[in-house]
Amino acid sequence: MQRGLTDARIDLTVDQWVVLDHLSQNCGISQIELGNITFKDPPTMTRILDLLVKKNLVTRLSSSADRRKFTIDLTEKGREVHKKANEIITQARRQAWNSLDEDDYNTLVKIMDTIYSNMG
Repeated sequence: MQRGLTDARIDLTVDQWVVLDHLSQNCGISQIELGNITFKDPPTMTRILDLLVKKNLVTRLSSSADRRKFTIDLTEKGREVHKKANEIITQARRQAWNSLDEDDYNTLVKIMDTIYSNMG
């Protein structure tokens, strides 16, 4: 996936893409919530968001309800970069899953869901 992003000259790491991808589905969530759903600890999330803000892909706004909290949203440029990167990631996933049949895929999803539940 990283090679695909680099070859396409998309200036993102896979970890940064994961954050953009979750933001595309959960706009305006808090930095803490974003860290939880992406399994990133607070220092790592802060570092990734600092880079994404610097690249003008996300905005970090103080919450009107609690100034200690921040809400995160994609910028227009962030939406465009996410769309381009998502095509690369989708293509890489298709290639990786190419020889899996539906039963294999369902087994993989079941195993991943079990691992996720065990970690919760």
